[in-house]
Amino acid sequence: MSDVQPAQVLRTPPAAFVETSSLHRFRTWLTRREGIAFDSYDALWRWSVAEPERFWRSIWDFFEIMSDAPPASIREGGMPDVRWFAGTRVNYAEHVLRPAKTGDPDRTAIRHGSETRPMARTSWRDLASDVRRVATALRALGIGPGDRVVSYMPNIVETAVAMLATTAIGAVWAAAAPEFGVDTVVDRFAQIEPKLIFAADGYRYGGRDFDRSAAVAQIVGAMPGLRTVVWLDYLADGGVAPQTGRETIAWDDLLHGVDPGDGFRFERVPSDHPLWILFSSGTTGLPKAIVHGHQGILVEAFKSAAFHQNIKRGDCLFFYSTTGWMMWNTLFNALLVDATAVLFDGHPSQPDPGVLWEMADSVGATHFGTSPTVTQIMRQLGLRPRDRFAFPRMESLMLVGSPATPESFAWVYENVKPDLWVTSQSGGTEFCSGLIGSVPELPVRAGVIEAPALGVDVDVFDDGGNPVRGSPGELVVKAPMPSMPLFLWGDGDGRRYRESYFDEWPQVWRHGDLAQAGEDGWLIFGRSDATLNRFGVRIGTAEIYRTLENIPQIADSLVVCIDEPGGGFYMPLFVTTREGAPLDDSLRAEIVRRLRSERSPRHVPDEIVQAPGIPFTLTGKRMEVPVRKLLLGMPLDKAASAGSSRDPDVLRWFAAFAERAHWRRSGG
Repeated sequence: MSDVQPAQVLRTPPAAFVETSSLHRFRTWLTRREGIAFDSYDALWRWSVAEPERFWRSIWDFFEIMSDAPPASIREGGMPDVRWFAGTRVNYAEHVLRPAKTGDPDRTAIRHGSETRPMARTSWRDLASDVRRVATALRALGIGPGDRVVSYMPNIVETAVAMLATTAIGAVWAAAAPEFGVDTVVDRFAQIEPKLIFAADGYRYGGRDFDRSAAVAQIVGAMPGLRTVVWLDYLADGGVAPQTGRETIAWDDLLHGVDPGDGFRFERVPSDHPLWILFSSGTTGLPKAIVHGHQGILVEAFKSAAFHQNIKRGDCLFFYSTTGWMMWNTLFNALLVDATAVLFDGHPSQPDPGVLWEMADSVGATHFGTSPTVTQIMRQLGLRPRDRFAFPRMESLMLVGSPATPESFAWVYENVKPDLWVTSQSGGTEFCSGLIGSVPELPVRAGVIEAPALGVDVDVFDDGGNPVRGSPGELVVKAPMPSMPLFLWGDGDGRRYRESYFDEWPQVWRHGDLAQAGEDGWLIFGRSDATLNRFGVRIGTAEIYRTLENIPQIADSLVVCIDEPGGGFYMPLFVTTREGAPLDDSLRAEIVRRLRSERSPRHVPDEIVQAPGIPFTLTGKRMEVPVRKLLLGMPLDKAASAGSSRDPDVLRWFAAFAERAHWRRSGG
């Protein structure tokens, strides 16, 4: 498949796969209930967006959402001011832990391991017990509905228990990964004024220990309203907690200090009550504090896990994530459908690049998620996971986090397992869910996302706000989704929310992705605000990255384009090379030749520059927009927020380059 073509069919779903899918079961149930026969997924999707009240009520009933009362209404109002499931009172954690009461409570709920701990298991019985204990202790500390509880913890089972305990009592959860710097964490947490923080002494990554005790003390000191620190000795058993001037409780004391007995009560809350707060990457300005609700997340999570990922009872979901990324939250979708979730904290390619594949094999993952970047690295290194591992249980592989190329799809079939359901998804932190995704009954096409998600009225608009097919445009959502933000924290009048997503079309959500819809599926080209506009032709950055990925000497790349005075354009391409390979004239010529022949003359950059690294956000997104702003003359402190980059030194290099380039182009 080395010569795979875009949208080439790589897999046709077997009849047995379709007929045993949760989506097929739902369609059968829906036909009995509604009296409508849907002859295709497209017909079902069209019904779901044409009849949103009937569709979302069917989701509520199919998954048996537990509420003090049935919905008085399904949806009231339109974007951006919309209210879902009025009159209901539910609790997210109660649903996550519901499988503990069904079947054998000793079956596995979570598999977890790290560079400091071997892989272990937590049963449903133990998970439910630990959540009740911690939740009861939080109540005893005066934490109640609406209070904010934050975490500065690695991706370990204690963090999962803390999240579920927090949401079980109606408090509001927010997390930052421990690799985030102090300013980055304070930028997030200070906005929401937490009362309690769960903090670990550090983490291990690539065999190296990172002590975060001093960082925790600084973070706590920057938030005067924070009353309590729950301290976990993760790196050093018996370590000393930092002096913060606040009440400090050891994790084990919190866990074992209060017996909840048999009378534990989940705090059921109304549909406008916050569940958790996720943060945007914060590449410009303070990160947006995105607030989601219990009801909206529940119905979207059930729908996505069951119908678009086909996760079923007894399955096992594993993808690599940190606690500061929305994908960590979505791992718990597996628990909602009575499957096992896998947590791993550590380096994704040490002691060798096959560590995640080895883990997926050893835990019996049925659904494995990885990024297209990982497959690119494996391909460049010539590694074949199938030579080392059998993956006897693996049914699907999800390529998440960035646009996936046709070559990424093909590499999986050639080098992992030939009968997998390989999928790509596209969604966002704003929804903690998907907009377009995979469908069990549709064929897998190389580099293509299969279809819009059920209940999501997604489209592609041209610059005039008209639907367009077969050419790139703005990815938009034309009707509300239940998991859209309740609001942005601190945005009292809703102004920032409207300016962020409804500035172009007041009743339409502008997502900020450049996309293309066609008969064979959907393509995502990257962020639309980083779109390359060359002589009136819009070019997605992903098209250039796809070509560069297939040049062995290139490790990574970033491209931007800016308008210049007088109507010209400047489009530099920044590359990092593998193993010190020089960016000489022959490599530059090969890059130009490949872009010209595989793409078009418009894809050829004005300059090819060797960079010491490519700037990425803390959640793994290329920082195209900040680099573009630097090249337009914006100072670094305005182009990107402090601490938003994985490697600030790399971003400073780009700022220095931008100053030199601006001076050179202005004739200085």
